Amino acid sequence: MKLGVHYANFSHPDWATTLEDRLTETARVADQGGVSLLTVMDHWFQMEDLGGPAEPMLEGYTTLGYLAGVTERVRLSLLVTGVTYRHPGLLAKTVTTLDRLSRGRAMLGVGAAWYDREHRGLGVPFPPTAERFERLEETLQVCLQMWGDDEGPYDGRHYRLAETVNVPPPYQRPHPPILVGGSGERKTLRLVAQYAQMCNLFAEGHDVVHHKLEVLRGHCDTLGTDYDAIEKSIVLAADPQGDPEGFLADMAGYAALGIDTVTVGPATADPVGWTTDVVEKVLPRLADL
Repeated sequence: MKLGVHYANFSHPDWATTLEDRLTETARVADQGGVSLLTVMDHWFQMEDLGGPAEPMLEGYTTLGYLAGVTERVRLSLLVTGVTYRHPGLLAKTVTTLDRLSRGRAMLGVGAAWYDREHRGLGVPFPPTAERFERLEETLQVCLQMWGDDEGPYDGRHYRLAETVNVPPPYQRPHPPILVGGSGERKTLRLVAQYAQMCNLFAEGHDVVHHKLEVLRGHCDTLGTDYDAIEKSIVLAADPQGDPEGFLADMAGYAALGIDTVTVGPATADPVGWTTDVVEKVLPRLADL
């Protein structure tokens, strides 16, 4: 099993003067320590369960572009970009740029968006749920067309592009891997089966994740896509540093279900020390699962 590190909380002690240094060093430790995926959130306001808008939050793709310059091996993604945050043509161009400048380490993590407060706060439209999912599917289609050979128009219900030109193309061919985040059985997992190379499920327990994977398999069977080719990942709030044995035992159960990657976030005020400890003491054993 592979390890992802999700850097979601910037509110460490003295963050006003140390935020950038802590982020940089955490990324370097993760990169050199064998972490597979390094992610940050795509939010303008910090989530309310981490303190809300009064707490620091960096813009996602600017942050990933910076991290591309201070790392060498780790894959880079947002977990996940909200479909309402960027026009899909510009999103495809942004991820392409990240892929070029990281020399093939970008992923497109995308979802239907949910944080209405930051949209209202900054004056960004926040459509109803059904429309956001329609826009999510069109965004996936636009990105794939931008990353393919068709430079012609795209005419969707919500997005219309006259020219899907994208030069230079992505470093990765045929395109950067797509991760669709979320566990919704009717819409989200169908989009995973149809468009994505990776899913990201909430680690709600072995039985729940087993059920979600079976739903995904059913969508793949219906659509004629390869279930086994999709990388399966989970995200959870457990602390592998605080209870490594319990964490590894839990991960063994998920690995038996076919989960390839587990993403966790630094759970202490010292993200550098936490990441160092996890890559040295937990990651080698996780890799054996």
